[in-house]
Amino acid sequence: MNPDILENKKKKAAAFDPNGHALDNGQLFGLPFTFEESAVAILPVPWEVTVSYHHGTSLGPEAVLRASAQVDLYDPDLPDAWKYGIYMLDISKEWLNRNKQLRPRALEIQRLREKGEISSVQIKNSLSSINQICRELEDWVYTQTERLVHHGKLVGILGGEHSVSLGFMKVLAHKYENFGILQMDAHADLRKAYEGFEHSHASVMYNALAIEQVSKIVQVGIRDYCQEEADRTARSRGRIVPFSNQAIRHRLYRGESWAAICDEIIEALPQNIYISFDIDGLDPKLCPNTGTPVPGGFELQETFFLLRRLVESGRKIIAFDLVEVAPGEDDWDGNVGARVLFKLSNFLLQSQAGQAAAYLV
Repeated sequence: MNPDILENKKKKAAAFDPNGHALDNGQLFGLPFTFEESAVAILPVPWEVTVSYHHGTSLGPEAVLRASAQVDLYDPDLPDAWKYGIYMLDISKEWLNRNKQLRPRALEIQRLREKGEISSVQIKNSLSSINQICRELEDWVYTQTERLVHHGKLVGILGGEHSVSLGFMKVLAHKYENFGILQMDAHADLRKAYEGFEHSHASVMYNALAIEQVSKIVQVGIRDYCQEEADRTARSRGRIVPFSNQAIRHRLYRGESWAAICDEIIEALPQNIYISFDIDGLDPKLCPNTGTPVPGGFELQETFFLLRRLVESGRKIIAFDLVEVAPGEDDWDGNVGARVLFKLSNFLLQSQAGQAAAYLV
């Protein structure tokens, strides 16, 4: 970091009270640091065009930002986490507006396809148009995250629906010869072009498999999937490793420890890990307004235990996404999402201590 920027950051840190109420500055967690002064950069992607059930995930980044002011900044896993700086870029008004324009068209396509009316030229043209714009969003995410990585930032994506992560995965494929994806999710997301949408939230891991450098996808907590996805997993020759919610619970009920299961999950992963955290992997009481909630799922501390164990194993977390947070009529989902985002950022900082050290004051 530039010495002048570092000196200015030190002054801000000295004047900041981490024990008080967050600053009313519109920044993530109320932290006082600029983009240049922060180790972690969060790219918000306000997108939910292909969501197939509840709506609202495009508003997830704003909900998390608002709720983040209520997160206390002491983390026993990384007590000085706030001093590194976690900065969220501005939410793109352009993509939020395009989402608002396209979402009704996508809903109409979904409605007609569910009725079996999929042959009209109008539907095919509209579907083709949406697929093209989804590719443009992927390119935008690629460009934005490539710039952040070039600036030496540790990067996280904040969605939005799950499809928003693909462009960033392709950036990481240019930086790493191979990496694994640790996917915490209620769904396998292995469908091909779900409902005709090539960049569907239900297809993100199918599309990730097309990235040669993704050597392994380890799926944890999956509890809602179709025959196509089960078959694809079976044919993957170990490239997709499932730890379904049912299998995990059966092992726990037979007396196995969560620690032992976590160690087995981690053993299936390579050295470099991208964490893909779909909020619906949690018990729906923690995320009742998410796009596609499913009964069952993890308690928050179960997921944090797994990630803590991952860091302790010596594997490197290279980046992450947090997706499918959707606000309801209150702040609950954003509140939970903000806490997940804080922990993901801190585990990333722990795992990348060498790179992050330049930002510590």
